[in-house]
Amino acid sequence: MNQDNDTIAAIATAPGAGGISIVRVSGPAALPIADRLFRGNGPAPSARPGGTFVYGHVHTDHDLDEAVLLIYRAPASYTREDVVEFQGHGGNAAARRLLRAVLQAGARPAEPGEFTQRAFLSGRIDLLQAEAVMDLIQARSERAATAAVEQLEGSLSTAFNRLYDRLIAVAADLEASLDFEEGELPVSTLETLQGQLDTIRADLQTLASGWDEGHLLRDGAMVVIAGKPNVGKSTLMNALLGKPRAIVTDIAGTTRDTLEEQIVINGFPIRLVDTAGIREADCGIEQEGIRRAREQINRADLTLLIIDGSAPLSEEDHTLINAIHSKTTLLVINKVDRGQILFESDFTALRCLSCSVRDGIGVDALKAAIAETLCLQPASTAPHAVISERHLQLIREAERHLNAALQILKDEFESCETIAAAEIRDATERLGRVTGRHYHAELLDTVFSRFCVGK
Repeated sequence: MNQDNDTIAAIATAPGAGGISIVRVSGPAALPIADRLFRGNGPAPSARPGGTFVYGHVHTDHDLDEAVLLIYRAPASYTREDVVEFQGHGGNAAARRLLRAVLQAGARPAEPGEFTQRAFLSGRIDLLQAEAVMDLIQARSERAATAAVEQLEGSLSTAFNRLYDRLIAVAADLEASLDFEEGELPVSTLETLQGQLDTIRADLQTLASGWDEGHLLRDGAMVVIAGKPNVGKSTLMNALLGKPRAIVTDIAGTTRDTLEEQIVINGFPIRLVDTAGIREADCGIEQEGIRRAREQINRADLTLLIIDGSAPLSEEDHTLINAIHSKTTLLVINKVDRGQILFESDFTALRCLSCSVRDGIGVDALKAAIAETLCLQPASTAPHAVISERHLQLIREAERHLNAALQILKDEFESCETIAAAEIRDATERLGRVTGRHYHAELLDTVFSRFCVGK
């Protein structure tokens, strides 16, 4: 990412039709660019105080658009630089015209996440808070959005910073112990430091335990609907969605490809995937659909395996039941309205549920069973910030260094304090990468490249 202190600009609103479009400009030339382009009553933009807005027109050699100009003066802005926002009429063409005029006036196009990266580099937010901005933008449920706001407000940063400071203190105490002659350092001192490391390690494990919840909130649980043709897979998809999304016919093999939609259960996003009916097929298109169905089953957090409860189990049913892992499967006994001959008691090794999805019987119970199986229970407390995969990997690396330091101190060989202190500082450096107290260009590129251009 370009680190020059130049002026950047980008469209900050989503593409498509809308009431307004916003072009954001940040950097030392933001106000001079506004002076060149904006025509309004009263003083020029650069003569106005921060926190003001003014109505006027964006003008080059002719009027481009009617607009409102918002003025932010450093350091009271998102990036802590001078920032202006041109708010014109919505729509792709209007937004592009505004942006083109700003670029011709002296700005350059912003790279993905560059506004937020500047906020990080200026010290306005740390790396955890920067990631929370993207989590909030991408949140797919109210619960995920609330957790992202908690992280943006610094609750997770506080937890990591406290652990970082405690580790620094332990490393400093160990290094200070080198000033003592051999045998002079009280044994209780080393025991106390080991106890502190044990406590810090336990606190890290507590933070790491939030990964599962964070994964489900950010990525959503993948729930795959599988079974033979004509057992009611697409009907179940529609019943869970509450709308006719999947085509339903009496013709076996209607669904030839995977179909994905989203629902929310107990505040968690669920990626619901309908698949082709699994059977022996001669048609190449259907064979490809079946291959994709099996691929999705292997990736699923949970598989809803549907069978026809009004007919005896076929050989294909037995094969499917035996092939899919019981811990990640809910067996749905469908079509019980047609005269049920298969019952939940017939499948003691699997979690089962009887229903008639065509008539809506058992659909609510199925949603509750999905939530229970995936541990998507309603939160007893308000949603809280939870770690991501990046954070988990750094926590695990920090734990490995702490484990090494504890083992070194227990062995009590010569100069063990020096080596243990080095391991602790390595652990500290890993925690520093979580918040951005330690960072390098590759880390910033990894984090901010996921952002949209205007944020």
